[in-house]
Amino acid sequence: MNQPTDKKPNFFQRHKVDWVLAIILLIALGLYGYGTWKTGSANDFYTSAITSMTQSFKNFWYASFDPAGYITVDKPPVALWFMAISAKILGVSNFSVVLPSVLFGVGSVYLMYRLVTPYFGRLAGRITALVMTITPIVVADSRTNNMDATLIYFLLLAIWMLQKSINKHNMFWLIGSFATIGFAFNIKMLQAFMIIPAMLIFYWLASNDSWKKKIGKLSLATIALVVFTLSWPLSVDMTSANNRPYEGGSQHNSVLELAFGYNGTQRLLGQTTGTGGAFKGMGGNSSKNSKQPTGSTKTNNNNMTTPSGKMGNFNPSKNMKSRGNFPGGTHRGGMKMNGKGGMGGAFNIGTAGPLRLFQSALGPQISWLLPFSIIGMIAAFIGFADPKRKWYQLTTRQKHTVLWTGWLVPVYGFFSVASFFHPYYTIMLAPAIAALAGLGLAAMLDLFKRFGLNNYKAYFLPLAIVVTAGLQAWYVSNYYAWLSVLILVVAVLASILLLVFKAKPAGKAIVIVGLLSIAVAPSFWSLTPTLAKESAAIPTAGPDLLTGGSNNSGGIGSGTVNTKLLNYLTKHQGDAKYLFATADSGTAAPYIIKTKKAVMAMGGFNGTDPAMTLSKFKQLVKSGQVKYYLDEGKSGSTNSTIVNWIKKHAKKVSASEYGGSSGTTSSSNSMNFTMKNGASAKMTNPSGKQSMNMGGGPSNMSNGTLYDLSSIY
Repeated sequence: MNQPTDKKPNFFQRHKVDWVLAIILLIALGLYGYGTWKTGSANDFYTSAITSMTQSFKNFWYASFDPAGYITVDKPPVALWFMAISAKILGVSNFSVVLPSVLFGVGSVYLMYRLVTPYFGRLAGRITALVMTITPIVVADSRTNNMDATLIYFLLLAIWMLQKSINKHNMFWLIGSFATIGFAFNIKMLQAFMIIPAMLIFYWLASNDSWKKKIGKLSLATIALVVFTLSWPLSVDMTSANNRPYEGGSQHNSVLELAFGYNGTQRLLGQTTGTGGAFKGMGGNSSKNSKQPTGSTKTNNNNMTTPSGKMGNFNPSKNMKSRGNFPGGTHRGGMKMNGKGGMGGAFNIGTAGPLRLFQSALGPQISWLLPFSIIGMIAAFIGFADPKRKWYQLTTRQKHTVLWTGWLVPVYGFFSVASFFHPYYTIMLAPAIAALAGLGLAAMLDLFKRFGLNNYKAYFLPLAIVVTAGLQAWYVSNYYAWLSVLILVVAVLASILLLVFKAKPAGKAIVIVGLLSIAVAPSFWSLTPTLAKESAAIPTAGPDLLTGGSNNSGGIGSGTVNTKLLNYLTKHQGDAKYLFATADSGTAAPYIIKTKKAVMAMGGFNGTDPAMTLSKFKQLVKSGQVKYYLDEGKSGSTNSTIVNWIKKHAKKVSASEYGGSSGTTSSSNSMNFTMKNGASAKMTNPSGKQSMNMGGGPSNMSNGTLYDLSSIY
């Protein structure tokens, strides 16, 4: 007879540990975190803000770009709050500013498992977590101090709360779910709202409440959404402009304008510079009638428009990269020359249309398993149906499939038609692709086992493997022809053998081989940012990182600070509030990071924000708050009046006074381009590095021209 015992169950007995999940999480931690302490500057624009935010609560609250609180970055502060707290504890470094993204990335993998496993089983949960882990753009994004990894985590947290509210019939979890979306709005604005339709549809289908109660609860949840969405923006917009920094990226110093304009409709319709120009034509969209302001640069496929004319057939040498930015609406980072027929990285988003995400511009970042997910989604709706019910009476599993389909479809639609976004934004698709791959595999395996070869339902799995392998073979063929052939051959053979040995023990091994055939390429692509120790402003993944170097500069701000010039400015700054003023944040950021002193970026990121007027600038100069202006030829039309005044009245400081060269540029490296009319064009790079700058963002091309403003009054 068994004697009763008072022995309490240990941790592992109380919490069943899925060791496969534990291994996947360790892989994720390694991919996202390894070498981040050795990476380059990440996103200098945000790192400068983090440096400033650690110096005062005011800078922290508003996400001020500079320590003086002159102007903010062009995003809300929530993601940067986590980074600033990390930097405050550990000190500002490459590692500390990236650490929150690493942790949120790993946290997202765990949440994906928790969201899928209870409804579709451990296998589905593990596959979901693994697919999320090895999605290349997820790895690249989780290694930077951009906002995307943080955003994805909180969106998944909102979905987890939503599931919990339905399972427990608890209204407060529902309110918390929508409040979390409002919180996520203050990470990257309207991007967070893209999954609201999926949440509403899922709640309506899955909740057992009456329709009246559903409306009542959703009304309260909507109020929470609005409150958490608008609390911070309204607190800023209602504060006097004299008591806060200028809202970077806006034209009227407003967060709400920034949210619904620059970070909202302009992403869909084309990037407005704020000076009358539009950054259209990206990815093959027509831009015949778009007008460019003076000094702007526009890209259209492989063509480049400069102030002097259009450069066509832009074909730099293989694997060459640029850390420069184009004015007229670009973001931090630069452009990568992919050696495969044109521009990659920040500018290549393919041609708008329903198949854009499968094109070679975006596909290798996000779409490796998209065909598998789509076929799996269809199989799930069929396989998880209850034959005793009518077609519209969905089962629990079908309702959860609707949730992830509702995430995939509108986001897929946005990226198919939008005029301006960076490839790394496609991380928004990763959770839906991962979930549908996991639950879809569970459905396809079930259908394959239950139905004979005379029923179409048995063919979903082999079809998904072959179609996915075909797409992957095309992506890989640009780099490794042998691997392309191998993927296709193994996948096709595995699919054929699946049908031949369907009812035999060998079938399980063949399934594993087939799945491995479509996991090898995305796994390798996801490994490249880690191997390259990349932490780029414009994160990307792929073999180019291994052959051409990563998008980092070898240290925060390194390569963009003129040490001799900095020593001169520091020595002569005196009581001036600002170390110097300049046109845009790209020039200012590395100096702020290195010195932790205030540098005025007059026009924000692109130099196009109307944050400064000539009269106000004259007052700052007269009072001695600004003594120097560094001109790197990127004034932007907004600041041209101020720059012209400076050039007319200020004393130009000879470079020899601080040990620089007598000229502003020197030729030590050049890049040649072929223009449409057959003429050639050459761009000179003085640093000897394969990088260039065309406005906005760090420049290695020139020391610039320094003006002494104290000589004016």
